[in-house]
Amino acid sequence: MVELAGKRILLVEDEYILASDLAEFLEQHGADIVGPVGTMTQALAMTGAALDAAVLDVNLRGERVYPVADALLERGVPIVFATGYDELLGHRSYVGLPRCRKPIDKPALLKLLQSVL
Repeated sequence: MVELAGKRILLVEDEYILASDLAEFLEQHGADIVGPVGTMTQALAMTGAALDAAVLDVNLRGERVYPVADALLERGVPIVFATGYDELLGHRSYVGLPRCRKPIDKPALLKLLQSVL
């Protein structure tokens, strides 16, 4: 399957097993994974990379990923939030952005990525 063929996707996730699993899944669907990265510092450092989209875990070791989201959105990079939290609803700038609830339904995440690309 090559639904994401050649697409560079930043994967920001601080849970190693989940990050590895998602990276493998997305690579099986043709994506070139940037990362995965698991800290705010690493994620911010990647926001200047050539990217087609990003999957962002909202909570990175107690820090919210919003500065990374803002940097990517400013550059026009589409994002999908991965979260178990409802907190996005309280941030007007993120209402309406794609969100995949944890535990992640990988086929649903794939469809969300295809829709933003």
